[in-house]
Amino acid sequence: MMERQIRWREVLFFITCLLLGVLGELSFFHEQIGMSFLIFISGFYAVLLIRFGLGFSNRRIGILIMASIWILAGTYAFYDQHIFYELNVLLIPVLTFFHVVLITRPTHVKWSKLNFVFLLLQKIKEGIMYAAAFINQMTSQVFKRLNTRAAGVAKQVTIGLLLGLPILFAMTLLLMSADRVFADVMLKLPSILFDARALQNVVHGVIALLMGLLFFGVFQVLKRSDEQNGTEGRELLKSRVRWNAVTPLTILFLLNSVYVIFTVIQFKYFFGEGLQDGFTYAEYARRGFFELLFVTLINWSLLITFLKMVNMKGRWMKRVLRLMYALLVAVSAVMLLSSYQRLGLYEAAYGYTVERVMAHACMLLLMVIFAYTFIRIWIERLALLHFYLIVGLVFYTGINAAGIEKIVVENNLERYEANGKIDIDYFKNLSWTGLAGLMDLYELDPEYPGLEEYLEKQKQHLKGKEDDSWQSFNMTRDRVKERMEGMEF
Repeated sequence: MMERQIRWREVLFFITCLLLGVLGELSFFHEQIGMSFLIFISGFYAVLLIRFGLGFSNRRIGILIMASIWILAGTYAFYDQHIFYELNVLLIPVLTFFHVVLITRPTHVKWSKLNFVFLLLQKIKEGIMYAAAFINQMTSQVFKRLNTRAAGVAKQVTIGLLLGLPILFAMTLLLMSADRVFADVMLKLPSILFDARALQNVVHGVIALLMGLLFFGVFQVLKRSDEQNGTEGRELLKSRVRWNAVTPLTILFLLNSVYVIFTVIQFKYFFGEGLQDGFTYAEYARRGFFELLFVTLINWSLLITFLKMVNMKGRWMKRVLRLMYALLVAVSAVMLLSSYQRLGLYEAAYGYTVERVMAHACMLLLMVIFAYTFIRIWIERLALLHFYLIVGLVFYTGINAAGIEKIVVENNLERYEANGKIDIDYFKNLSWTGLAGLMDLYELDPEYPGLEEYLEKQKQHLKGKEDDSWQSFNMTRDRVKERMEGMEF
């Protein structure tokens, strides 16, 4: 793969990637992630510009994805939202890799197709192979500068270590399982040979090295020709099953018949003021919401499957299928609106939570998706997955940027001003935004039972805490701490 002399520019870029690996290790493996995510993303794209300049393709979708990456990374510095913390740690790297592969591809690449997924996997494989080959070539050139005998001995020792260490590890495990005293000695051996800090530094160094090698390998293969990439995807698409229209039409007829009857009979419960017999207020709102939302999601899945896999041959069959699709969208929209209303009733009675606000937001997303899908029924040239991916990305970025916990806190405080009801225990389980909400509540009602004692306890707790490191800096947390210090009880 690399039967050539390594150029000094390549070595220089390799060192740059190792420094990026160090930055990544410092950003993610030492303290709680905060400002460090933005700093790492800045460093990553700086290295990308060093490697490729400004010669990028697919710029419109590329700018959208890049803006989403920066906004999502920025939430770690500006918000303190538990619900997205772990998810975004996984999503942002995936989205970033998707982005850099996309903007280094030809402009005609179909990024919303299955082939692009295989291309991403291929680039990871090529990047790892390139990095391994680079290290092999570099060590070979180092060995060439030694005398032949010394080089041969060094190579043999290296091979012996690579083969012997796994065998040694396996044999040690077997002996440890056979003798408990030996097992205790072997478990204590690392702490005897190395102090904990030295061992920890070695682990951090290995992580930084592996990250740097991965970055280097991937950057080096991004613009490589990939005529073979996506072969598996094309073969998979060619073998895709196509259904005769009669079977889906039968399924749609049965489902729509039940849905229409269900909607008509239940209309007064969906949109009226009365309760169903045998249900409490909470059961009516909560149970109905989950049932209807689940049915709506099933309907959407069926609709997408039929639109993608059914052969519509003949003018009459095409018209009937389109009418059945449209009816399915219509009854699904009714169920979605009913779910939205039921959740609103539950929130009015029991208050707002992150999960309930998220459910509201997801239902709005489904409404947009159903509206577009309805148009797609009549205009076949429209691409479904392309639209879903863009809308999904914009939606997810939007709810991150909106600050869900802040919305929950503000709505609950407004509800308290209206009816005097609030659940402060839920606020205590939120992040720093919840603590800010409790301070707002104290300003509204200093006599609220147990609130002053809780805030005094939190103030004393914060006095003993050290300041955040640069990795963990967060504006919301910083403002809440500063505000708490200035509160008098």
